[in-house]
Amino acid sequence: MSNSNKDCSENLSGQNKNMSLSHKYDTNFVVTDAYRKSLPDMQNASADHIIGSNVPILKVGISNFKLPLKFIKINSDTVILETSITGTVSLEADQKGINMSRIMRVFYTFKDRVFTLDLLKEVLMDYKKKLNTYRAEIRLDFNYPIPQNSLRSDISGWQYYKVSYEGILDEKNIFHKRMHFDFIYSSACPCSSDLAEHAREERGVYSIPHSQRSTARISVELNPNKHIFIEDIQLIALKALKTETQVMVKREDEQAFAELNGAYPKFVEDAARLLFAQLNEDSRIKDFQLVCAHLESLHSHDAIAVIHKGIPGGFAGHIDDFGALVR
Repeated sequence: MSNSNKDCSENLSGQNKNMSLSHKYDTNFVVTDAYRKSLPDMQNASADHIIGSNVPILKVGISNFKLPLKFIKINSDTVILETSITGTVSLEADQKGINMSRIMRVFYTFKDRVFTLDLLKEVLMDYKKKLNTYRAEIRLDFNYPIPQNSLRSDISGWQYYKVSYEGILDEKNIFHKRMHFDFIYSSACPCSSDLAEHAREERGVYSIPHSQRSTARISVELNPNKHIFIEDIQLIALKALKTETQVMVKREDEQAFAELNGAYPKFVEDAARLLFAQLNEDSRIKDFQLVCAHLESLHSHDAIAVIHKGIPGGFAGHIDDFGALVR
């Protein structure tokens, strides 16, 4: 038989075989233990099946699977919030891959618990055990509501804060518990304020100093056996910066906010150092990093500052995207 006739015969054989396959979904099919064991599992294949370089992978897992989770408030009440979860583990050389769905299935066993930073250690211990890994990390991202009273009137509203809980269980099973918190405030420029006053006094010209919406991203790692509430971080930021943006205002509140900005003008460098002073005094906090971004109303660019406590092996001042801070 010629090669062309042989190829034709093989193609016809393959077509006949495909024609015998069912194209209907069998609603009556039941998976038995024996059938389940027969299913292929490429994630756990040998190192011979690795494609590309056989090297370790620092993080592998899934990102942005969502659940409504319970969080505890400072008054011991709980609140249910939509949460985006990222779970990863480290993969050693000679390991083909991980069972991605197992990361979600493990997390689902905790879905009815009240989430604190300390609970993340339990989740990570399960990750390390059930995925056979030496390091595991998890991050929960959510928007957290705190009521805010107006400055001078009798109204109030809900201020929402972008918050992340982060847990790391390292190679020595040392647990690192971290929180990231975004605080939105107004920053009135001290230089612009002085220049506006100069124009008034020297030339009788009405001038308005510039100010802008600004963001401080506060990242903290807590000492072992210490706990901190989200409300605690908000109060630390408010004590340091004073000029948090407002939710509900009447005219007297708007006037008060103008006076508040006049009382506490700040450059981006000032904002970072004011926060540093507050966080450095808190014995619950082992390490911290601060990133401030001012959306300049004078310039077409933003003003930024980064500062950290500077402990060995701690936060290193790294940030990927300053633009994500200004919104």
